Amino acid sequence: MADIEKAEELYTAKNIEVLSELEGVRKRPGMYIGATNASGLHHLIWEIVDNGVDEAANGYGDHIYVTLNKDGSVSVEDEGRGVPVDIHKATGKPAIEIIYTKLHAGGKFSDKAYQTAAGLHGVGATVTNALSEYLDVTVFRQGSTYHIRWENGGKLKTPLEKIGNTRKHGTLVRFKPDKTIFSTTEFKWDTVYNHLREEAFLLRTIHFVLRDERSGQSVEFYYKDGLKEYVASLNEHKNPLGDILTFSDSKNVKTANNPIRMEVAMQWCNQDYNDNLISYANNVRTHDGGSHETGFKAGLTRAVNDWAIQNGLLKETQKVDGNDIREGLTAVISVQIPENILQYESQTKAKLDTAEVTPLLNDFVYTNLMYFLTEHKAFAIDLVKKCSASKQAREAARKAKEAARNGKVKKNDAVISDKLAAAQSKDYANNELFIVEGDSAGGSAKSGRDRMYQAILPLRGKPLNTDSITMERMKQNVEFSTIIQTIGAGVGADFDPAESHYGKIIIMTDADTDGAHIQILLLTFFYNYMKPLITNGMVYIACPPLYGVYKKNDKSHIVYAWDDKTLEEAKAKVGPGYAISRYKGLGEMNADQLFNTTMNKKTRRLLQVHIDDPLVVENRISVLMGSDASKRREWIEQNIQFNVEDSFIKEVKK
Repeated sequence: MADIEKAEELYTAKNIEVLSELEGVRKRPGMYIGATNASGLHHLIWEIVDNGVDEAANGYGDHIYVTLNKDGSVSVEDEGRGVPVDIHKATGKPAIEIIYTKLHAGGKFSDKAYQTAAGLHGVGATVTNALSEYLDVTVFRQGSTYHIRWENGGKLKTPLEKIGNTRKHGTLVRFKPDKTIFSTTEFKWDTVYNHLREEAFLLRTIHFVLRDERSGQSVEFYYKDGLKEYVASLNEHKNPLGDILTFSDSKNVKTANNPIRMEVAMQWCNQDYNDNLISYANNVRTHDGGSHETGFKAGLTRAVNDWAIQNGLLKETQKVDGNDIREGLTAVISVQIPENILQYESQTKAKLDTAEVTPLLNDFVYTNLMYFLTEHKAFAIDLVKKCSASKQAREAARKAKEAARNGKVKKNDAVISDKLAAAQSKDYANNELFIVEGDSAGGSAKSGRDRMYQAILPLRGKPLNTDSITMERMKQNVEFSTIIQTIGAGVGADFDPAESHYGKIIIMTDADTDGAHIQILLLTFFYNYMKPLITNGMVYIACPPLYGVYKKNDKSHIVYAWDDKTLEEAKAKVGPGYAISRYKGLGEMNADQLFNTTMNKKTRRLLQVHIDDPLVVENRISVLMGSDASKRREWIEQNIQFNVEDSFIKEVKK
């Protein structure tokens, strides 16, 4: 009791900190941008671009310019009305100052300024300002040009001033991220390129212009057919079943100030075992889906089953499951929702939570798809046959699994590799499968592993490229047939992640080009035949250290390093008289070293594989892993810079 009383005396009002809004953002940036890695860094651009998009989407301007500047800053300019610069009566300050320094301040909390908007919480511009070395705003409005500047996380440097006259209208924002906040402050051309291209697909009336002053690259995105071109791009290298279907409509609901606008583009593909649903709410990608995806799926399932039953292709008792209907389907769903009912689960807007959208999408998709199937009977018949075939394959796989559980399958029908060191636990969710390059590394991993929960599967050789072979040939490959049997959840259409014997699949290869190639081949296999493993966050890449630093002639204490930066830190930690081991392969480490650095849950580093941009992933796999060598060569020439020594060039010429 005395200890509690003493603790109470130490915990008083003096311990309560009151941070300003900008200081609060800097203290907990992850609450607003998700993380302080490359993803969070680029999120700053999206916040500013979204403001320009909201202007253009509501009819103000049709161009947005994004420039990656040489000093590491970014400029975003729109052709909107210009941020208000008049005095805000409640605060006595210019409105622009409130917008860029106060959380939950903006013009998107009612429908007076915007009918629909990506912004919801009024924090985007403020967050970008708080996390920047400087943020500079130039406003072109009502014939005048205005300027204001903040530095060091939102501290006012140059108050608002009129600097000239103009015939332009819009807002130009230039900011440079704070290197003390982010793990990297280098903006990637590819990341910005792909995001703006995605925006252009959604906003068919807007031109997006991207320039990179660092390299001289520039590109303009404009797609007059919008979502139809988006789906065409995703399915460019696939075998389509019929044309791309596009539907659009708007509906009023009692709770909304303005109509909800809905648009869908979709296409089925043969020989594709995955679905690819991409959804947006007010032009913001909802990575985790939400109410609009729920409504879409329900309407799709109802329409296909009802049409098939009405036309005698299925009986009431033969309905196909939604998963069977969505097999091979690529669909882009976009909704525009009035601000007064727009709800996300968080500031990062990953999941839509507007309940009114679900029944609307359900009826919208059902009505339009039923009409299309009625008007295109030959396509409808082929689609129902495809869905039924998927159902049959899934049921056959289920029966085979049940027979295996009941001991009715002969041992020769499901041979597990004799090289597999299985985990002892039947708690599959906590089990981990390490797919390891080679017997040498496999031996170290088997000796050092946690035998209860960790299984080791050494590869006999380099796997095949599954993007350029048939499924039948893939199954004949020893490496892949072993992986399929080991994971135990099926493959292709009948793959079920809930049946996996492992909660984590961890690829553990050497830190060299061969190891990287094996990673790519395995990831291509998982993407093509076990995609739910990736979308459910079950696939990881192990990160073994590149270096071990220790005192010369004394390896009893080793400090490990994963890159050149941590190598310098390790050398400083060991001090003078250090020596360095370079681990070119996993087999060069002892069993205890491999476990402690790469396999121990408390000390290891893992990279989780996820699909952030489906358009990029689909195109990269098709181009880099596909059978068309000319496209691969073209991509390499455009994206890779080869730095070759003159001596090497001379040697080759000999």
